[in-house]
Amino acid sequence: MITRDKIKLLFSDIRFWIIIFFIIRLIGITNAPLEIGHNWRQSLTNMIARNFLEHNPNMLYPQIDMAGNLSGIIGSEFPFFNYLIYLVSLVFDYSHWYGRLINLIVSSTGIYFFYRLIAKVCTPKIAFNATIVFLSSIWFAFSRKSMPDTFSVALVIIGLYYCYRYLTTGSIWKLILFFLLTTLGMLCKIPALSLVTVIAVAFIAKEISLQRKIIVLLLSAISVGIVGIWYFYWVPHLLETYHYQLYFPKGLVEGFNEITPLLALFAEKFYFSSLSSYIALPFMLAGIFFFLRDGHRYLKIGVFLITAAFSVFILKTGAVFPLHNYYIIPFTPIMALMAGYGLSKISTNYLFIPLILISLEGIANQQHDFFINSSEKYKASLENITEQNIEKNELIVINGGQNPQEIYFANRKGWTIANEKINQQDLTQFSRLGAAYLIIDKHSYDKPIEQYPEIYSDENFAIYKLVEH
Repeated sequence: MITRDKIKLLFSDIRFWIIIFFIIRLIGITNAPLEIGHNWRQSLTNMIARNFLEHNPNMLYPQIDMAGNLSGIIGSEFPFFNYLIYLVSLVFDYSHWYGRLINLIVSSTGIYFFYRLIAKVCTPKIAFNATIVFLSSIWFAFSRKSMPDTFSVALVIIGLYYCYRYLTTGSIWKLILFFLLTTLGMLCKIPALSLVTVIAVAFIAKEISLQRKIIVLLLSAISVGIVGIWYFYWVPHLLETYHYQLYFPKGLVEGFNEITPLLALFAEKFYFSSLSSYIALPFMLAGIFFFLRDGHRYLKIGVFLITAAFSVFILKTGAVFPLHNYYIIPFTPIMALMAGYGLSKISTNYLFIPLILISLEGIANQQHDFFINSSEKYKASLENITEQNIEKNELIVINGGQNPQEIYFANRKGWTIANEKINQQDLTQFSRLGAAYLIIDKHSYDKPIEQYPEIYSDENFAIYKLVEH
């Protein structure tokens, strides 16, 4: 029999809310990367995964499609997330949405371990509040995208939980999980490393044995060393050998100078983008005050270390940080924790009111990301068109600009160019480099190209055979 006490108990169980948020985010989970926000990054992620399936499954050599007549091997983050998509594709054949579901499962698991960790180092009430805020933050939308950002942070959070459990219990299997998960998380996206700096707090905690401290220190050093080898040895090697890179780190001064003119956008990442809620903002600010006043000394040091490390990351990314909202994701757990502190000062009898309002606002501010505009759906037809008209090994030119989305849907290698490049001189040059076909998206370029024979045309696309005259 369902009683009021059972309902109350259910609603107070964070696992119930994690499942509810999981179910909500299943809406549109099978969508191809056609939503307006960050379709380029999802297309790139899927592109690398599909190339593992169709070309070379070696994780050391991630490969993209828009490198022209180069190999397409790219210096990028460690492609563990892409490889999971590849492994699923081996069983079920390739589909655009596998990465969404993988990310959602791992990110939801990470949320649960966030709750468990905060409940141990703070209180269950603070942990519950922080987790609800975290669920409805920027995490809500990005944990269902084919992108490694929440995926990497989730792995690190789970790893940190097992690090804490090893330090308090001495369990070897928890130590192994800590090492594997934090290493993979940092490899997938190096900004997640900022969260791992909290481990340094263990070395000032008198209640932890020296042996366990030393073991964690050694494994952490090995983990960071592996990450360093990938990002500071292997990625430069791939760049030097294959001449294509994904990101462009800045010097600290250079990064500061790039951010300075964008301070309004920079601030917005903290007062809105991260928690996706204006209602949560005053609770976060109040939480900072109460945390500094009442928080445990060890936790204060940990938060300071994470903030300092993340600040270095911000400067290294330069203008990219204020211009892209998802770069705030590694710091969102800290902001959610502060909001949890602020909310904990509200009487339990009334706490449900701000939590509901914050959740509803966070969902409402991100719900558009679950649906595909009808104006974008035509792009999904590209692969069928290329399959019928262009041989698999032929290079193409497509007017997708800097966005790899359309060359991804075409499932051909070549060049993606701006409309300004659609002229006799540039197209002749691409032809000499090996391009055999030109694909025109008529939605962005509607002029006929008379100097090349047209082999296909519909209301959305035209294909021309590139031949020299």
